[in-house]
Formats: sequence, C-alpha cells, structure tokens
Amino acid sequence: MEVLATCHVHSKWSYDGSWSLEALSAKFSRRGCRVLMMTEHDRGFTAVRLEQYREACAQLSSDNIFVMPGIEYSDSENRVHVLVWGPVPFLGEGLPTGEMLEAVKAANGLAVLAHPGRRDAWKSFEPSWADLLLGIEVWNRKYDGWAPSKTAPELIRAAGALPFAGLDFHTQRQSFPLTMALEMDENVTEGNVLNCLRSRRCSPRVFGFPLNEGLVRTASPLLGVAEKSRRTVASIARQSRLRAQRKPSA
Repeated sequence: MEVLATCHVHSKWSYDGSWSLEALSAKFSRRGCRVLMMTEHDRGFTAVRLEQYREACAQLSSDNIFVMPGIEYSDSENRVHVLVWGPVPFLGEGLPTGEMLEAVKAANGLAVLAHPGRRDAWKSFEPSWADLLLGIEVWNRKYDGWAPSKTAPELIRAAGALPFAGLDFHTQRQSFPLTMALEMDENVTEGNVLNCLRSRRCSPRVFGFPLNEGLVRTASPLLGVAEKSRRTVASIARQSRLRAQRKPSA
C-alpha cells in the first residue's frame, strides 16, 4: 500500500519551532499524512533530551499517524544541514559533516542532505558523502519556495541519491502539498519506515503527482515565475511592515 509521509518538520522542541507536537500531528493527520518525519535542530539537544523527545513522539503516535523522531544536524559554520532518522544516539552540535555521516551509518541510521541551495551548501559537497547519504532534498518549501531546487538535480545524479521533498516546516507559511510516498506492506512502525526507505521504495510527490524529472522539466518555468512573484509580494509586505513600525505614533 502507499503511505504518505510529510518530511522535515520542526516543533517547539526546536529552538525556532512554533508548533507543538500535538498540534502538528493533528494538522498533518487531517491532511492525510500517515507518517510525520520530524527533524528537530541539534542546537540545544542532549542525549537525555533526545530520549525525552522520542518518548513524546511515541506517545502521540496512533493508528492515524506515526510521529517519527529525527534530528537535523548542522556543521560548525551552519552551512551544511543533514536530516537524520533511526536508532542514532545524540551525536552533538557542530560536527564535521563527514564525521557525523560516518557516525549515523555506524548506528544504522539514515541521512538526507537538506536544502543544498541554502547558503550554497551544494558547493561544500564532498564525493565521500555519496555512500553515506540516502537522499538529497530536491524541493525544500522554506528555502526553495514554490519551485524545486535548481542545484539539487545534478547533485542527486552525481551522488546516486534519492530525491526527497521536505517542508522544513516551522510556521504555517511552509504549508505546501509536498510529501513522500512510501510503498509499505507492513504496519507503520519506525523500523518498517526505515526499511522502506533503505530499499528505496519511496518517491517525492507534489500536489499528489510524482515529482520526476519530466514533471520538473515541464513545470519548472511556470513554477519559477510563480516563485519569483511570491518573493516579490513577500518583500513588498515586509517593507510595508517595517515602514509601519518606523512610523512615529501621533
């Protein structure tokens, strides 16, 4: 059967999250999501906090939605970010990416390179990472907006990685119909989700359609125009708010 997963989601357990785990599980369950793949920032986490977090995710999981704990690791320059799931102990903050990826593999976890276009993170990509990464985000709603990444496709081909779609959800602004479709015959558990991903029985979806190279090639020009318009409107709105804040009161 096909199970829809929403990936790269932050709650108030992250230093910059704005939604509780309870609110997120309710929101995405209503949208037909069966697996919520959380990715809290490593900043401020500890081994004890990770165990508490895993327990909180387990308590919220139900027959309607499975809340899967995960951590987003950042290097010391806060440039390269990697999403990690599985039975991985807390590895610490600011680790070199190669060292962190080796530790994830040793712990039998899975790693996905996040938003390669953010701060030109793709330029830091090292060939040795290819065998340690399951996937690379081809579309990150927060940083790519309404159009897929321009830099990710070539990186995915070079690394032989799976294309991932992630919301990078922090606020309602990141709501968007980007999901991962998982082909699963078993019950939805952490182990079965991990096995599904390892066997590459998964693919990205946008508006319910497979996000393949053909769709990206066909739709990218139109989506690019829409994203440019969105950024222009957002910039105008921000400038208007700033002017209003600077305006002296009567």
